[in-house]
Amino acid sequence: MTPATPSPRRYRDLTILDLDEQRVLVIACDSAGAIGPKEADVVRVPGYILGRFTARVALMEVLAAGAWPVCIVNTLCVEPEPAGTAIREGVADEIRVLGIDPEKALTGSSEKNVPTSQSGIGVTVIGMAAKTSLLMGRLAAGDALALFGRPKVGAEVFLEDQEIVDLKTVRLLLAQPGVREMVPVGSRGILAEAQDLAALYGLQINWRQNLPELNLHKSAGPATCILAAGDPAALETAGCRTKKPFCLLGTLAT
Repeated sequence: MTPATPSPRRYRDLTILDLDEQRVLVIACDSAGAIGPKEADVVRVPGYILGRFTARVALMEVLAAGAWPVCIVNTLCVEPEPAGTAIREGVADEIRVLGIDPEKALTGSSEKNVPTSQSGIGVTVIGMAAKTSLLMGRLAAGDALALFGRPKVGAEVFLEDQEIVDLKTVRLLLAQPGVREMVPVGSRGILAEAQDLAALYGLQINWRQNLPELNLHKSAGPATCILAAGDPAALETAGCRTKKPFCLLGTLAT
């Protein structure tokens, strides 16, 4: 007898898998290529930094959906030593920010057969959530849309930059009542992510007049900014708490 298998569904960039009537798995991933310490990399950064930011994107996606990471898969297209070790330590330190032990939650593989001259990495995060905790399906006309952080990409991105969002930012937003949904912004830019979010609810965006100078089309690289939607006052409060660049972008409307 073939066991029953759960049917996955998609929500934005996430894969959602029902475990039972109360719980779901939330799966997210991110990848990076030609970024790292190798001779053929286009953007030269230490492997540790590459690991931190690639892991951060997938972790942010899972957290922003209201789930908690339970397994992180680190797939490296570089040799175990020295590049693989540096990247893995970056991934591990990003996990530690959440208080998760990488010795228990982190697994992965690396290239052991073929020499590589360019860096490549993929990170998959599997999270678990109660269905009632998911930040999905909660928006309506009249909710406000806000941006936290600034879109940055490539050589603009560095670990200590206070203008970019991080895992602590997401957790602060999760703790703010009235924030009903979040979308980490990636390579498609703010406008595309905002329009897709509104379209999920059959809504449009009434953009605020006289927005601060902001490139809505620019790639946000490794999720250096995040969209949040919900009660305007709650978003304003969160903007003060996070201490990140913040602006109200507009309102969701029919």
